[in-house]
This record gives sequence, structure tokens and C-alpha cells, in this order.
Amino acid sequence: GFHCGFLGLLHAEIVQERLSREFNLNMIATAPSVEYQISLKGSHPSRLVIQSATEFPDPSMIEEVKEPVMRVSVYAPSKFVGSIMQLCQEKRGEYIDMKYVADQVEMEYLMPLADMIIDFFDRLKSVSEGYASLDYEFYEFQAVDVVKIDILVNHEKVDALSFLAVRNQAHHRSIAIVDRLAEVIPRQQFTIPIQGAIGGEIVARADVKAFRKDVIQKLYGGDRTRKDKLLKKQKKGKERMKMVGNVQIPQTAFFEVLKRE
Repeated sequence: GFHCGFLGLLHAEIVQERLSREFNLNMIATAPSVEYQISLKGSHPSRLVIQSATEFPDPSMIEEVKEPVMRVSVYAPSKFVGSIMQLCQEKRGEYIDMKYVADQVEMEYLMPLADMIIDFFDRLKSVSEGYASLDYEFYEFQAVDVVKIDILVNHEKVDALSFLAVRNQAHHRSIAIVDRLAEVIPRQQFTIPIQGAIGGEIVARADVKAFRKDVIQKLYGGDRTRKDKLLKKQKKGKERMKMVGNVQIPQTAFFEVLKRE
């Protein structure tokens, strides 16, 4: 595979579209991840460096997890200070300093790279009407409590949709993502459950409703048992279809995972 980073979701969608049109290539956009340093338990503790959620070890083996933190400088007109500060706080930013130069302001924060790379630049441009500029550099690795969230589509784990999140945000993010996936995955002849799991515990679920054909439309009056027999037959057919059916996940679903409210 080839890892490529983008300065926003718009750039990623444009590149994906051009690869599809010009080279007939299908690109899978996974949730961007950062490099985590993991200290493992045991008589001889070892350190593991991972770059994706699929490499995350069993939580029982983990002693400590550290994530990269960046020193972020934001330059913008002073009238946008409030909205920018609120955005930085949502991204777990730690306030350092603020300087005014005429009607411009420079704000400095310490911000986890994991929260910064998702949609920080897009939202910064949005809240500042396009006027804000961003500069950042690596600061240090800091300890953090993270968990791995697996996304299951029709009870099957989709590795490309798995991601790591801070424990106190994991439940909320799981609910938001399964709800968005339920909106973009096409309906089938059977119900498709979409679940978010932390370890073996399901913490979020949304269903893609099945198409339903009115099989009793042709029946008028008569004994109720005739209608029940047809509905029971239809139910058995859908259960059989569910066992052998494959769920096609469109490319738009992968980009929906990257978008946050």
C-alpha cells in the first residue's frame, strides 16, 4: 500500500476521484492515525511503536501509551479569537500564550496530533471565514488513555474502519460513526446491523433497514392464516439471504468516518 496524507478532506476526495476516473483505481481512505509509543507489561518491559489501529495490542499487555503532541500556532484576525479558542479546546488543546499585533492575534497551544489531523484544518478555515493560518511543530510524547474501536458491518469486522480514540470520547465517537455509516451504506433485502465495539463490548449500534415487498397485497379478505403463511415464508427467505449476503461498502462510507460533527 501507499500512505498519503492530505491537508483536508476536500483534497482527499479530489485525489480519490481523479484516481478513479483517470486510472480506474479504487482507493480505500482509512481513518488517519499517528505514531503511538506503547510500553508493554512483563518482567522485561519492551516498547512497541504502532501506526494503525490494527497493530494495537491486547489491552491487558499494555503498561502505558504515549501519543505525539504538537506545538500549534494559529494566526488570525482578532474578531475570530473566541471561536478559534473553542475549537482548540474541543481538540484537547492546552493553552500556552496569546499575542496581539494590531488587529491580528497569534495563539499558541499544545495539541495532540491525533485530534489535529482529522478535521482541525478544515474547521479552522470554517470558523475564521478562511483567514486563519496554521503552523505547528513536534513538541513531545505524552501519556494518554486510548482504546481501540472496531466497526462491525453485518457482524463482520471491517479493519479499514477501526480507529483509536481517547477513552472518554470513545463512546460518543462510536455512536456518531455508526449513525453516519447507516446513512451511506445502501439498503439490501435484509437488515444490516452496524456496530461499534470496544474489546468484546458493543457500545453503539445502528441498522440499515431492509427493503420490504408487500407480499400480501394480492390477497383480499379471506382467512388471516393465508397472509401469515406468506409473511412467514418471506421471513425465512430473508433470513437465508442474510446468511449468504455480502454487504458492499461504498467509497463514500470511508470518507464519512473521517468527518466529525
